[in-house]
Amino acid sequence: MAQVTLERVNELKQTLSDFVLDAEDDLATALETFSAAELSRSQQQDLHKRSLVIDRFLTEGKVGQETPIDQFIAQTTDLTPAEKTLLESWHRAFVGLFEIVTVLDDGFELKNWTTAKSYLVKQPDAKALQAMQRLKVGEIILAQIAPLTATEWIFFSPWTSLGKLGKPKLAVAIGNFKNNYKRHLYSDAPDLLEEAWKSVATYHQHFIDFFGTDEVTRSGYQLSKDFAELQQKISQAQMQASGLDGTKTLAELAAEAGTSEAELAETAESMGLDAKAVEQAMQQKPTTQMAPTQVDLPAHLKQAEEVTVFTHPRWGQTFLTNYKRLDAILQNSTAIAETSSASLIRQLLESDDANPFVWHRLAAKYPQTLEQLIRTSLNRADFNIETDLDSLLGEFHKPLEPELPEIASVPVHLHTLFQDAVMEVSRSKPKTNGKPRNKPQAAALGFRP
Repeated sequence: MAQVTLERVNELKQTLSDFVLDAEDDLATALETFSAAELSRSQQQDLHKRSLVIDRFLTEGKVGQETPIDQFIAQTTDLTPAEKTLLESWHRAFVGLFEIVTVLDDGFELKNWTTAKSYLVKQPDAKALQAMQRLKVGEIILAQIAPLTATEWIFFSPWTSLGKLGKPKLAVAIGNFKNNYKRHLYSDAPDLLEEAWKSVATYHQHFIDFFGTDEVTRSGYQLSKDFAELQQKISQAQMQASGLDGTKTLAELAAEAGTSEAELAETAESMGLDAKAVEQAMQQKPTTQMAPTQVDLPAHLKQAEEVTVFTHPRWGQTFLTNYKRLDAILQNSTAIAETSSASLIRQLLESDDANPFVWHRLAAKYPQTLEQLIRTSLNRADFNIETDLDSLLGEFHKPLEPELPEIASVPVHLHTLFQDAVMEVSRSKPKTNGKPRNKPQAAALGFRP
């Protein structure tokens, strides 16, 4: 079968885009819904972000059981077999954070930083290729790519250059990418994704073995102590599995890198991390292609009077400070009419922390009282807990299917990048007898050691 030329590829992409943007039926509604959901995930609302969302809808969107590409192929009668095959392959398009490895006449050799996979990517748009000529080897770009052949890919969307990044800034960029494009984190590496999901189920079992249940409510102070002990037990189990004795200390590891233990602790604090977390992370050794994450109570909850923690083999770990209050209200139907109850319901619906797993657990325990409380709180007299809960959660932009939780293990190369970033920042900090006078803003690495 003859290969489709780059010029024709560019025409097909533009025609597909026009087909979707000109639609006025269910396809238009699906695009609007997809765009609203994706744009709500990020504070970035610029033209580039919106263009990328539209291009993602072309390959990821759904109109009932069909995709935009399915509808385009069905309604376009002059497509060749090769063009149909190419269009169908675009369902495999994905967004990545790429490093430029080689500059070519018609594209680039790229490395996807989240999976370490390499790609030969061509630019079908001549004008866009001219604009990309300023890019250099080593630059990091955010782009969506799609298949061209079995071995080649194309740029499928506008791209953004982040420039050349040192390891600390690269670690932050990967964290931001994870927050904005979580479903694309390992989309081109199903083996890594499978291992990450397995680690969530493994952690779930560790949690139950330690606490004896999948739901625990304690003070933030007590939970912080419990989590430290849980982390120690998990680390011991991992070390035994890898054949390590676990006797190497942070001081020894730091000495090998020419850095003192105090300097690493100071660096961890300046990056918004707990020094003990860095110590445990530096001691842990990956037993597979994935490295374990750090188990810890989020810093803002350590002084909380009461925190409820849930664990689930797919949804991961959830923290709520007001769950027991809602649970008590639902046990007492006379409290439903209180104004504070309505406020609590809306607060939990708007919170990212209260995921669908929590809501479905409440619905299973208190179907009638939860239904009545939602009716009263949202002024929806006809709300039905059995048929309307998922649609309500969707209105508040809650994912109805689990996304890879923070507790999931990360690929070894990302784990190593994190360690290198911490060490690099530590070496670059001026030596002081005390804490730095100007503490840097905590860096959101987005993945944990």
